[in-house]
Amino acid sequence: MLDLLLKSAKTYLDGSFAPANVGVKDGKIASITEPSEVPEAAEVLDLAGQYLIPGTIDTHMHVRDPGHVERGNFYTETLAAAAGGVTTIMEHPISVPPQYNVEILNNRIARAEAQCVVDYCFYGAASAKHAEDIQKLADDGRIVAYKTFLHAPPEGREQEFEGLTMADDTELMIGMKALAKTGLICAFHAENNDLTTYYAKKFQEEGHTSGRDHARSRPPFTEVQSVERVLRFAKETGARVEIAHVSTPEAMELIKRAKAEGLPVYLETCPHYLFLTEDDLERCGPFAKCNPPLRTKELSDGLWKYINDGSVDYIGSDHSPFLLEEKTRGLKNIFKAVSGFPGVDLRLPLMLNAVQDGKLTLERCVELLCVNPAKCFHIYPQKGVIRPGADADFAAFDLNGEMVVDKNKNYSHARDIAVPYDGRHLKCRLTYTVLRGRVLMRGGVVDESAKAYGRLVTPNKERA
Repeated sequence: MLDLLLKSAKTYLDGSFAPANVGVKDGKIASITEPSEVPEAAEVLDLAGQYLIPGTIDTHMHVRDPGHVERGNFYTETLAAAAGGVTTIMEHPISVPPQYNVEILNNRIARAEAQCVVDYCFYGAASAKHAEDIQKLADDGRIVAYKTFLHAPPEGREQEFEGLTMADDTELMIGMKALAKTGLICAFHAENNDLTTYYAKKFQEEGHTSGRDHARSRPPFTEVQSVERVLRFAKETGARVEIAHVSTPEAMELIKRAKAEGLPVYLETCPHYLFLTEDDLERCGPFAKCNPPLRTKELSDGLWKYINDGSVDYIGSDHSPFLLEEKTRGLKNIFKAVSGFPGVDLRLPLMLNAVQDGKLTLERCVELLCVNPAKCFHIYPQKGVIRPGADADFAAFDLNGEMVVDKNKNYSHARDIAVPYDGRHLKCRLTYTVLRGRVLMRGGVVDESAKAYGRLVTPNKERA
C-alpha cells in the first residue's frame, strides 16, 4: 500500500501537463498512473481541477543564522518557504561568519539540520583572501556552488562578509582561477561598488534621500559594467559563473550573447525585478529597498523577453529577513536602511499570477522554478522532476482560486517588513506543499511540527 496518493491533478510530466495519479512510498515517487487507476494509499489528496508540479527550488535565500538570529533562523524562514511551495532552499552565505571553509560549513549545516522544515543546499563563500579554502570546500562535496561580492567588506559588517569578497581585479583573477578548478558555479553580485558608493555619498550630501534616489544612486550602468567585467574574467579563467539577481535587459543581453559564445554562465533574476518598479520604491521607501534597486517599468517589462527566450536560467527570491527598526531608520533617508526584504513565500504565487496574465507559459514557469535549478546545480533527478525514484516533493495549486497577500500571515520572522506586496490580489491559490511524502502545507497552513524534517541535499558526484 502506498503512503500517499496525489489524485487526479494535471501533473507536470516530462515537460508538459497530463492528468495522472502520483503514488508515494517511503519518501520517493513510487508510481505514476492514469486517473482511472487508483492504487490503495494510507492518505489520498484529491487534486481534481488542480495542478501538480515538482516542489520548487529557491536558488537564492538568506538565513542569518548564526550571527543575527534576531532576524530569523532556519526554522522560521523555512516555514515561510513551505508556505510558498518551496521544498528545497539554496542558502547564500551572509552569516557570522560565512562558510568560507569546511569548519564553518559544518556549523551551519548542524544548525540547519536541527531546524529546517524543508530540504536545504548551501553555497560556499569564495574570496581571494581564503583562496586556499575554495578547492577544499569543493572536495568536501557538500556545497552546490559559491557566492562572492565584488567589493571589500562593508564597514561595520566585516564579520558577515569575511571570506565573501573579491575587491579588485587582482583578487578577482586569483579567486576565479581557483573557482575554475572546482567545476562549480560561483554566483556574483554584480554592481560597480566604487560608483554606487560615490553616488550614495553624493546624494546624501545634496539632500536627495527619497526612495527613488536609491535607484538613481545605482543606475543600470553600474550593473551592466560589472556584468561585463565578470564575463571577461570568466572567459579568461574558464570559471563557471552565475550573475545573481539581474535587474536590467542590457545585462541580460550581455549574458545571452556570452551563452551563445559558449561561456558557462547562468542567469538568475528575482520576482521583485519583474513585478515591482521604482514607483513601488517611492511608495514603500525603505521596505522596497534592495540591491540592485528596483528599476523603471520600461526596464522591468524588458526582462520578460529574456524570461521567454530561455536566457534566464532560474528565478530566486533573494529572501532577505531584517528587523523592522533596520528598515524604519531609512524613512527619512533611504540610505540609512538595510537592503533586502523577504519573499520566499511569494515567488511561486507571483509567477503563477504572471502565467494567468499571459506573461509566460505554465511549462516555462516550472522550468524556471523547479527543473532548471535542479539541473544547473546537479541535484537532478533527485529533485526538480516528477518521476519514479525521485524525491516525492510537490507543490499543488488551483488556478481558479485567488489569494490576497497579507504580511501578517507570513511565517517569516521578518513579516513586519514584508510591505511591498501586501494587499496584492493574485489569481491563484496554493493548496499543498509536500516534501519527501510529508504534507508540509495544507490550504496555506504550515505544519509547524515539521521542525528538523529538512535534510541536506548535496550535488551529484558525477557533476560536470
